[in-house]
Amino acid sequence: MDTEVLPAGDPSALRYAGDVLRYHGLVAFPTDTVYGVGALVSRPDVIQRLYQVKGRSTGKAIAVLVGRVADLANVAGELSPAARILARHFWPGPLTLVLTKHRALPAVISPLPTVGVRQPDHPITGALLELVGPMAVTSANRSGEANTLTAADVLAQLAGRIELILDGGRVPGGVPSTVVDCTGAAPRVLREGPVTAAAIAAALSAASTERGSI
Repeated sequence: MDTEVLPAGDPSALRYAGDVLRYHGLVAFPTDTVYGVGALVSRPDVIQRLYQVKGRSTGKAIAVLVGRVADLANVAGELSPAARILARHFWPGPLTLVLTKHRALPAVISPLPTVGVRQPDHPITGALLELVGPMAVTSANRSGEANTLTAADVLAQLAGRIELILDGGRVPGGVPSTVVDCTGAAPRVLREGPVTAAAIAAALSAASTERGSI
């Protein structure tokens, strides 16, 4: 397989990426954290390929990226008040929320009853998600290797394994997203990234204070 590299700023490249995804392909693209590689959530066979491309255990879940908060209704179950607060405060942005998985999501995305969901803050990612809908996305690197920050980095690790890379230049973030489990009685930080645990606590505290003052 030859891996194509196209400039992400070209509208025709985004349309082509949409076609690749719809016809059972894998596409890598820049996000606000690192480069990601993904498949449509409606393509369990391609998501299975994603695990193989990464060299990733199928026991590890793959996150879902959404272009709009409204898309949560198609990928997650009922949201807790804390999850709503954090999504409203930090999305779009580098915060992944672990939520109850929607019953319609393919089992291959997560072996658990939960799924990580994020709305990224990057114009290219946003435009692609608006075009094709929610995607199962993981970092565009081989498991155990360095995160990819440029299209050249992705090509060095995944050439011949995926169909397309959208080259959007060097990503502005470089650090994987913060992950917060919102399925329990209280949110729990599983991985601290660009959004700090202190910022999360402050957002929840402020929302609680606002409710108490009404």
